[in-house]
Amino acid sequence: MTNPLSHLCIHTMTTKPWSLAQAIDGYAKAGVEGITVWRQHLAPAGAKAAGAMLRESGLKVVSLCRGGFFPALTRADRRKALDDNRAAIDEAAEIDAPLIVLVCGAVPGLDLAEARKQIVEGIAAVLPHAEEAGVKLSIEPLHPMYADARSAVNTLEEANNMVDSLASPSVGVTVDVYHVWWDPHLEREIHRAGRSILSFHICDWRTPTRDMLNDRVLMGEGCIPIRRIRSWVEQAGFRGFREVEIFSDERWAQDQARFVEDIKRAYVEHS
Repeated sequence: MTNPLSHLCIHTMTTKPWSLAQAIDGYAKAGVEGITVWRQHLAPAGAKAAGAMLRESGLKVVSLCRGGFFPALTRADRRKALDDNRAAIDEAAEIDAPLIVLVCGAVPGLDLAEARKQIVEGIAAVLPHAEEAGVKLSIEPLHPMYADARSAVNTLEEANNMVDSLASPSVGVTVDVYHVWWDPHLEREIHRAGRSILSFHICDWRTPTRDMLNDRVLMGEGCIPIRRIRSWVEQAGFRGFREVEIFSDERWAQDQARFVEDIKRAYVEHS
């Protein structure tokens, strides 16, 4: 009999109030198979100790979040970003994460075309380090509402163009339904991405949205056609985890173990 929770992964930011140790314990007890670790949850224990905890748990580390934030107004700040991404690559290798999700960055006042140029240059600069470490880099396009300060990569087409220009099997894309569901060219670009789709994130879009960042909802509570998008991703060849990534002030204020049970139900019924 197929496990209904097969391929369920939860991001540690989804259960933000939990420490990494609490998340590992809570997910394992709930029968969740995968975990994506955010760097702020990794930092208190350190990558080496965290890696040992994760291996002992039996959870599959799906990815490390997040790298990126390459654009900057000064060369010094761009160098700092490169150093931070190399450190993230080392952390990913230490915890056996096969990839890093890149939130590529943007700077208010910096032309978007220039920001995109700096993103490609930044990925190219850290790519040899990633290849040597055996860690892939996954470009995640973000919703256009974040184009001012969070990411200048706002469509899957832009991410695919970057992957094409970098021409490395160690670079691919993340499809996050929250960020791309509105795109009229989404089906075409998912099929174009094909095997370069490295990760797939799910949640839902509340209507009306009360906060630009921290008001995501469970699958089935919003307007995103999650199963349709999943079918496109799978037709393109993706067979990985479905990663639940929910930023929600409302949910973070609740009991996190109960929230995980709600995630499991919504995953089975709506993803």
